[in-house]
Amino acid sequence: MRLEQRLADGDEAALAECYTALGPLVRRHAGRLVPDHAVDDVVQLVFLEVWRSRGRFDPSRGLEPWVLTIARKRAIDQLRAEARHSRRSVPLEDTAGVPDRTSAVDAACDIREALAGLPAPQRQAIVLAHFGQLTQKEIADRLCIPLGTVKARTTRGLRRMRDLL
Repeated sequence: MRLEQRLADGDEAALAECYTALGPLVRRHAGRLVPDHAVDDVVQLVFLEVWRSRGRFDPSRGLEPWVLTIARKRAIDQLRAEARHSRRSVPLEDTAGVPDRTSAVDAACDIREALAGLPAPQRQAIVLAHFGQLTQKEIADRLCIPLGTVKARTTRGLRRMRDLL
C-alpha cells in the first residue's frame, strides 16, 4: 500500500515515514517564509496538522503538494502571530521612548465622567456611534427611532460633552 493511502487510513508509521520523506522539504519551504527561530515550530505544526486532518486528504491528489500547502498556511499564521506580538510588546531598551500614558488615562476618565453626565438617550446614541462603530442609520434601526432623532441626540450630546470637558 502506498504511503499516501496508509496516511489517509490513519497508520501512525506512515506519519513517521511522511516526516522522514518530506520533513527536509517542509523545513526548506518554511525557512523561505519565516524567520530561522520559527522554522522548527512551523514544521511541528505542519505535521501535527497533517495527522489531524488526514481524513480530508485525498490520496489521489498527491501528498507533497498537500503538505506544502499546509506548510505555507502555517508559516503565514506564524508570521501573523509574530506581527501581533511585536505590535503589543516594546523592547526594554526602547522604553525610554515610550510616551507617558497618564494624560491619555486622565482624558479617558474625563470622557467617562462627561458621558455619565448626559441624559440616557444622548449617551446611548454617542456610545453606539463612537464605541459601537455604528452609523447613524444603523443606530436608528437598532433603537427603532427616526434618523433625525438620532442626529439630534448625537449633536446635542456632543455639544453638552464639549461644555462638560
